[in-house]
Amino acid sequence: MTQLEVRTRRVHWAWWVAGVAFISLLGAAGFRAAPSVLIDPLHQEFGWSRGTISFAVSVNLVLYGLISPFAAALMERLGMRKVVAGALALVAAGAGLTVFMTASWQLVLFWGIFVGVGTGSMAMAFVATVTSRWFVKHRGLVSGVLTAAGATGQLIFLPVVANMATDLGWRPASLVIAAVALLVVPIVLIFLRDHPHDVGTTALGAETDEPPPVANKGAARRALQVLGTSVRSGTFWMLAGGFAICGASTNGLVGTHFVPAAHDHGVPMTTAAGLLALVGIFDVAGTIFSGWLTDRIDPRWLLGAYYALRGGSLLLLPHLFGPTVEPPMWAFIIFYGLDWVATVPPTVALCRDKFGVSGPIVFGWVFASHQLGAAVAAFAAGTTRDHLGSYDLAWYGAGALCMIAALLSISIRRTPTRM
Repeated sequence: MTQLEVRTRRVHWAWWVAGVAFISLLGAAGFRAAPSVLIDPLHQEFGWSRGTISFAVSVNLVLYGLISPFAAALMERLGMRKVVAGALALVAAGAGLTVFMTASWQLVLFWGIFVGVGTGSMAMAFVATVTSRWFVKHRGLVSGVLTAAGATGQLIFLPVVANMATDLGWRPASLVIAAVALLVVPIVLIFLRDHPHDVGTTALGAETDEPPPVANKGAARRALQVLGTSVRSGTFWMLAGGFAICGASTNGLVGTHFVPAAHDHGVPMTTAAGLLALVGIFDVAGTIFSGWLTDRIDPRWLLGAYYALRGGSLLLLPHLFGPTVEPPMWAFIIFYGLDWVATVPPTVALCRDKFGVSGPIVFGWVFASHQLGAAVAAFAAGTTRDHLGSYDLAWYGAGALCMIAALLSISIRRTPTRM
């Protein structure tokens, strides 16, 4: 018996898989969020408008979500290990090639398409796949922990990238991202396993042995078939609509434009990036706690509360910006951080409860709507800033939309759908 086999007998394989998934998701979040601190350096060097740069970010956000259901279906066919390793290689290629770009369409290709597809293949549908295959006990908690990896990635990468972009230029920052992505590949190949059957065990807490999913000949066909069935359900549209607003009010608006908005009011870019990273610190606690709550409280009511509280905070944000960071802004950072992606564990739970074994792919489509909302918000906010000279209208609009998302969430019925 090898030393690795001895260790894995003591620790259930599900925890090894969750650990590798955490590392992969951590990296994916950091890679995807990096452009938010590169907007000003790219604008200064190339003279591209913020709207043009925001368009590349929007393409990244759309693909980050749109590829998710197809990646979930591809994981059914090829396995998680191959898909995640390939995605990391694609991210490395996209980030590395940006150092040679001379035109804005290349930014769209490298950061928008390459990095968008790569990070989208390691997005929240990956969380749903890991938790559905490997966990019965602690499923909600693990979902929260893995979702928190996104905040942790932002926490680690944003200050580093911001400081490198300021001190050394944005090119070294891009090369660091490419190198880190490649370093994660061997970890994935060694430790990630596709299904409990691969190592002769069962999912953690499972009372019966669930067979691995049937390998489908066409991942795209499988993803589209699931979409065709799920769109007949009102629950799908409520989840998708709410999650679109979730994306608009987080990744698209705050994640992309908080740093330049704070900079507009005299806050140094590195300080603003540090504030956004601090959101990530509190998001870790908030998302893990949300996963714990999801195992105990009706997910619909959790979602309603999260969206309503987020909307109220965004309506106040325009009045908190200033040349110095005052206590009300610190309060916003803490409060908003706790609520940043706390919506993911209850949404994953609702997809699993409603759509059964197809839940991960359904969640992939719901997450696609999240990123579509994020993309629209990222582009609209950048354009608003170009034309009005202020982001205020974007903050108010996002706050109002969050109130609508709260109403959609509490209106969901929990009767299961046969897929």
